[in-house]
Amino acid sequence: MPPKNMTKYNMAIIGGDKRTACMAPILAEKGYRVICFRTVKMEYSQSVKNKIFFANSLKEALDFAPVIIGGIPFIKSDCLYCEETVSGSTINSSEIQRSIRKQQKIFAGVIPEGFRRTCEEREIVCYDFMADEPMTLYNAVATAEGAILEALLHKNTTLHMSKTLVLGYGRCGKVLADRLKGLHACVTVCSNDCNELALACSLGFETLHLSKLAQNIHCFEYIFNTIPACILNKRCLENVSCNTIIVDIASNRSGADYEAAKHHHIAIHFCPGLPGKYAGESCAKHLAEYVINRM
Repeated sequence: MPPKNMTKYNMAIIGGDKRTACMAPILAEKGYRVICFRTVKMEYSQSVKNKIFFANSLKEALDFAPVIIGGIPFIKSDCLYCEETVSGSTINSSEIQRSIRKQQKIFAGVIPEGFRRTCEEREIVCYDFMADEPMTLYNAVATAEGAILEALLHKNTTLHMSKTLVLGYGRCGKVLADRLKGLHACVTVCSNDCNELALACSLGFETLHLSKLAQNIHCFEYIFNTIPACILNKRCLENVSCNTIIVDIASNRSGADYEAAKHHHIAIHFCPGLPGKYAGESCAKHLAEYVINRM
């Protein structure tokens, strides 16, 4: 049980993945006492062990903390998002609403609009990590590096001089194309946005309009999808080479027809939460700084 004389700087970290778990020792090193609930278990140094506590219930955690930190996303399938390795019954969003109180602050990623509106009506301030441009860029870096690692883990060839396709040229697509170019892959950027294609071309990338994807997709050995729409449909997948690997980092498995991929024996890997999987500590530093600057 945590002590009852908590200071106003104490925080509760609830759910999430390694990104939120790694925030606890960073915040503790800065003098904050942190109570955790349903976070990924970690080994902590002796210097912070006496500043990190663990709650047995959501209410116990939130009753002690004016600042609440959740994962990215905060809510998934109407429940508190917790990494799969964390056991226990699910915590639905209505239970979180019942447990929070006036004038608390909530920091999390992809906070549902309805949840945020209800909080505002109760004078509870919500800060969404993913609504902050610098945070989304840091997240894109970690996502891009994780996507490259996933590709190399599942294929026995180098990216060097490989014909590589990046679908989409938003935040993640731009960083991913840049990192692949740095590895000397032969990178083609595919989009239906003429401005994005012009920018990619100006930076030295080959470009392909999305309307021509199906007839050209057979050329590529590595395909990275960042577009949250079913771009890799049955027609496209029919033309994918059997030696090609597809890494899909679009949200909610929305980037491809997975049944068609299975039917055609296409190696496609859906890779959500890459920053938490591979770069928890680096992400945690940015997240902790974001929280501290807004307290």
